[in-house]
Amino acid sequence: MMPKLCAPPTTPGSRILGVGVDRPARVVGNDEICSRIDSSDEWIRQRSGIVTRRFAEDDETVIRMAVEAAVKAMAQSGVDPTDVDIVLLASMSYLQQAPAAAPRVAHLIGARTAAGMNIGAACAGFCYALALADSLVRSGGVRHAVVIGSERMSDIIDPEDRSTAFLFADGAGAVVVGPSDTPGIGPVVWGVDGGQHHLIAHDRSWQDVRERPGPWPALRMAGPEVFRWAIGALPGVARQALAAAGIEASELSAFIPHQADARIIDATAKALRLPEHTVVAKDIVEAGNTSAASIPLAMDSMLSQGTVDSGGLALLIGFGAGLAHAAQVVTLP
Repeated sequence: MMPKLCAPPTTPGSRILGVGVDRPARVVGNDEICSRIDSSDEWIRQRSGIVTRRFAEDDETVIRMAVEAAVKAMAQSGVDPTDVDIVLLASMSYLQQAPAAAPRVAHLIGARTAAGMNIGAACAGFCYALALADSLVRSGGVRHAVVIGSERMSDIIDPEDRSTAFLFADGAGAVVVGPSDTPGIGPVVWGVDGGQHHLIAHDRSWQDVRERPGPWPALRMAGPEVFRWAIGALPGVARQALAAAGIEASELSAFIPHQADARIIDATAKALRLPEHTVVAKDIVEAGNTSAASIPLAMDSMLSQGTVDSGGLALLIGFGAGLAHAAQVVTLP
């Protein structure tokens, strides 16, 4: 008889136990951005909804912001660092390819025996990492997971690029995921449209830089094409996530999409026919587009301001370069 492998006991569900954020101190208004892209405050507000954003100072690195956010999330959840089994860090702006940032974050937050892994799914990265954490906890292989989105988008954009300079910003948000007797994180609906990868992409590779020294690789975006893709694809993905969770839109306390563009947020909310009592996150107005950090930043803002209550249901949806997307319904911590 062949020997059989042992498997850890499974857990009925997982849930978000706490959330924490780190917002850079420097607030940047539209006028400062306009001075380099021949634009206006009115144009930026109409185009994106953004009024201000945060840019990190030299010492506010992807790792430092991730650590600050994670420490706050652990404190709110009451989870000790020694009880964290994995750190999942979503980021598209961490510039050091090896070692990954997650192991360093795990060390600095005191989770010295935890696993650590970076997630590269751009602006959908937080939802991807949250789905992985949910699966790991439910499998019994992980007790607690720290899920982080941390970005210094100001490092990878061209400040003179009229299509991106006004959109992107810096910051970090984190949650702690742990076991639950009932599911607090619904099934993920995710995918990519890799045939359109060129719509949001760096304009040069690092190999190209090595062979032909020149400008720093910058993130470029075909704004109108991405906008059309988003308003066409996202409502369907959101409906699938609601159906997978067995939830009606009328039961949602909050809709927390990736904070990419106020027009995309409004169009998606309208397509879903959300009721008046469902609060729609608009953190983009003051925080800009922080890529993988935007959803936890927006979640923390809604909870700290009291616009939504703990225990309510929220629909999350992330989307961006790849073109990657992911959505799930969660119970708010």
